[in-house]
Amino acid sequence: MIAVTRLDKQLMYLNPDHIICIEETPDTVITLFNGNRYIVIDRASTIISRIIAFRARISHRASLPAAKRYLGRALAPQQNVPNASDEGTSLHSAGGQNQTPFHSRDY
Repeated sequence: MIAVTRLDKQLMYLNPDHIICIEETPDTVITLFNGNRYIVIDRASTIISRIIAFRARISHRASLPAAKRYLGRALAPQQNVPNASDEGTSLHSAGGQNQTPFHSRDY
């Protein structure tokens, strides 16, 4: 989300993926794909640089290892996680039935 300032000095956040065009008449007009138009104080060049910075942060975050992607939260310790050699085996529930997980995080 990028921050823009309306004419009444109210701060508003927009999803840059929803922006169709930015027009610079005497005021800057942002048009969204749903037809909504917002008149803002910020210049078009400033809004475009904020969009570029927002997308750069997303690309950078996507390139990080999985442990650091989600706002720096530490991974919770997992118990009873089988190693790679046990991946094809099934799990046993308390009732004695075999259960096979759909994903590796279902252990």
